[in-house]
Amino acid sequence: MPSSPVRIGYAAGAFDLFHVGHLNLLRHAKSECDYLIAGVVSDEMLRLTKGITPVVPLQERLEIVRNIAFVDEARAETVPDKLDTWREVRFTHFFKGDDWRGTEKGLRLEAEFAKVGVEVVYFPYTMSTSSTVLRRALAALTGEPSDAERVNA
Repeated sequence: MPSSPVRIGYAAGAFDLFHVGHLNLLRHAKSECDYLIAGVVSDEMLRLTKGITPVVPLQERLEIVRNIAFVDEARAETVPDKLDTWREVRFTHFFKGDDWRGTEKGLRLEAEFAKVGVEVVYFPYTMSTSSTVLRRALAALTGEPSDAERVNA
């Protein structure tokens, strides 16, 4: 009897100020695939795509994510286009928080990945905790403006 195809999952994130939402995403992702690769977005890509500077440097974030039991491999994500990442990694499933579902960027991602046979799977976004909220709390404690406040100033 032929074995079923290997499901290679890819879950990307900054994983800065690692919290339960990150853990939930990785746990859910691993339950949907045989091999889970976590893409840890580089400091440069975070500044370019989100306008934020991570609190925890890339090498430390990679070390944290690499040691999560659900993660089979952690790699730095250094390109903004997820299709470029797919060309390097060849995952079969791409995992994202459901805050992207039905949005313009989510629909575009689904269409691009459908062309190469990748399924986009959404998981519930953890509303109780987010890196943005944690970043604001840290800024308030230190008296520094948050990235969002600096961008909007």
